[in-house]
Amino acid sequence: MPAPAPPCPRARTARLPPMAKVCHSCGKGPAFGQSRSHSMVATKRRFDPNLQKVRIMVGKAPKRVYVCTRCLKAGKVTKAL
Repeated sequence: MPAPAPPCPRARTARLPPMAKVCHSCGKGPAFGQSRSHSMVATKRRFDPNLQKVRIMVGKAPKRVYVCTRCLKAGKVTKAL
């Protein structure tokens, strides 16, 4: 009996969870707080970090990850060529 065929590579990547919106370098993620109107009514809001999707060297291979602009400006990650 022949071995079953491997699944389609696109199907395998479709099942992976999406990338989290956190910085790969420092782990900075969204912060939560409140918006205050003129009458001081509070509504919940979310403060998202300024994340950029860049190709960096992770180990020996380049990988596309989210990095915050503070880490990019400080040189904490090296971009892949």
